[in-house]
Amino acid sequence: MTRHGVQLLPGYEVRPLAAGDAAALAQAYVRNREHLAPWEPPRAVEFFTEAGQLADAEGKLAAAAAGQQDPWIIWRAGEVVGRVNLSNIARGAFQSASLGYWVDHRHTGRGVASAAVGFAVQRATEMGLHRLEAGTLADNQPSRAVLRRCGFTEYGRAAQYLFIAGAWQDHVLFQRILHTRDAL
Repeated sequence: MTRHGVQLLPGYEVRPLAAGDAAALAQAYVRNREHLAPWEPPRAVEFFTEAGQLADAEGKLAAAAAGQQDPWIIWRAGEVVGRVNLSNIARGAFQSASLGYWVDHRHTGRGVASAAVGFAVQRATEMGLHRLEAGTLADNQPSRAVLRRCGFTEYGRAAQYLFIAGAWQDHVLFQRILHTRDAL
């Protein structure tokens, strides 16, 4: 993975995750703790520290080296303002990945999430994947709108899908097919 960045929007850049991003990630997670709490699993206090982010980054980088993830960080003016990740990358007949993303509370409503999802679709296509999937909480209308805007279609509902904000939560499932039926 190279360290070069890609412009998402004027002033916003996405770069591959690096272990050296731990301090900036910790600051971003502290700044967005309340904003992200309704959409994420409960986090231990350590998660919000530089050491916690270093451990998390090292795990993601090991998974990336094994071809299981593609983690990226969104930057603006020298600070982390979001993330976009392809995870659960499966090859073989499946050729699929799960999409995850978040944007700093101070930068929502500016098209950053849509640009990040568009970037992830491009990355997945370049990686030869056939399908991307994403799940949102049923009441997360902004995220559902982002996915629809980026060409994802709703295909179902998963009861008690993930442990989010301290409870097993239902999710609306989306997918985007990236290639024709006969291409591999």
